[in-house]
Amino acid sequence: MSAAPAISGALPGAYPPRRAVAAWLFFDWAAQPFFTLITTFVFAPFFAAGLAADPAQGQALWGYATGFAGLCIALLSPLLGGIADRTGPRKPWIAVFGACLVLGSGALWFAVPGSPWAVPIALSGFVLATIGAEFATTFNNAMMTRLVPPERLGWLSGTGWAIGYLGGLLSLALTLGLLAADPVTGKTLAGLTPIFGLDAASREGDRFSGPLTALWFVIFVTPMFLLTPDSKRTGMRLGEAARGGVGRLKATLAELPRLPSLGRFLLANMIYQDALVALFAFGGIYAAGVFGWQTIEIGIFGIMLTVTGTLGAWLGGKVDDAIGGKAVVLGAIACLLFACLGILSLAPDRILFFVEAVPAAPGDGLFASLPEKVYLGLGLLIGLVAGPLQASSRSLMARLAPPERIGEFFGLFALSGKVTSFLGPTLVALATTAFASQRAGLAVLIAFFLTGGALLAGVKVKRAP
Repeated sequence: MSAAPAISGALPGAYPPRRAVAAWLFFDWAAQPFFTLITTFVFAPFFAAGLAADPAQGQALWGYATGFAGLCIALLSPLLGGIADRTGPRKPWIAVFGACLVLGSGALWFAVPGSPWAVPIALSGFVLATIGAEFATTFNNAMMTRLVPPERLGWLSGTGWAIGYLGGLLSLALTLGLLAADPVTGKTLAGLTPIFGLDAASREGDRFSGPLTALWFVIFVTPMFLLTPDSKRTGMRLGEAARGGVGRLKATLAELPRLPSLGRFLLANMIYQDALVALFAFGGIYAAGVFGWQTIEIGIFGIMLTVTGTLGAWLGGKVDDAIGGKAVVLGAIACLLFACLGILSLAPDRILFFVEAVPAAPGDGLFASLPEKVYLGLGLLIGLVAGPLQASSRSLMARLAPPERIGEFFGLFALSGKVTSFLGPTLVALATTAFASQRAGLAVLIAFFLTGGALLAGVKVKRAP
């Protein structure tokens, strides 16, 4: 046991200096543009409206691609986490999967509207980048317990999410102000002609979100590689570690029934994270299909949502350290349930399912109708609580997991967040296809949030002294 801290934890009083912690925090800043620009506010709506045959088909195809990526992540996460625990360092794994993020994101530039290969290129690049982003995040998370004492994990996780949201906000503002233009006017949100000669008609500004994400990650992940200390090498060879990892994974899964709170938390996380991933994956696509929002409207919506997300993540970290991660996550789930019900009640000409409203007419301006304003408000609520839910889930896992097996259990944490992540988007896609309705697709998320919240309510968490 005396050697365990050298692998996964830190000896008392041996935590690294502030610059190492700050460099680690910038991983979230480096990775967030992928989730902000590609999966939510720029490329995904462009795919649905500009590449797919129609928004409903675009939502379905995006759902199948998200589900496939989630299945790959689910199958490999705990195994790779166990291998990393036995070989020691996490940075080589972050580098490998970071390269997948860079290559997949960069490939999105070649998804040219009208090209017969546009849809396959977009979906393949998205799947590769998603796998890279999620695995890199898994190994980055496994470094948390080496950086701060247990009672500061809530602050560390919440601050990381807040910094990540700020990175996403800045990248989105740059994209909307300088790169992505309205295909009709040819002007960006700032009223400018896109820089670098990007052509609005062929949606080059939307496609450039891929290369921008890749370059952004390379630049801002570098401080973590240079300044944040990594676990020491154990001397174990990769093949030996893989065989040991398989055996340890089987033993850990068999051990979970004797760790009821940890097992229940992983099951709850599996379900509510699946719903959150699907909600973000289809939020922009839903707005594009139901209200006809273009890149500018969705981008402004994204900026506002990211601002509330930054504030929510920062405040959530403080609340986490004060009252515990479980209470923060349960409160966030309640808010997300309310938001989902509200969104499903909206149509271009009504709110609350039956209350009629005047739909927006051409030339009315941004968010002119009452249903659009309500959707905007519900989206801001989702942004406010999504950061605390994810950050507090991460800190809760760090508190529950045995320190000497932190990588293995964070692999299970990634597994629990992804093992059914193919199911949520796939069910959304199937419901969308079956009913030819985007609203029907999103209705499945309510059951996911309800089930995840009920399971989490029974988790018992011991507070750190």
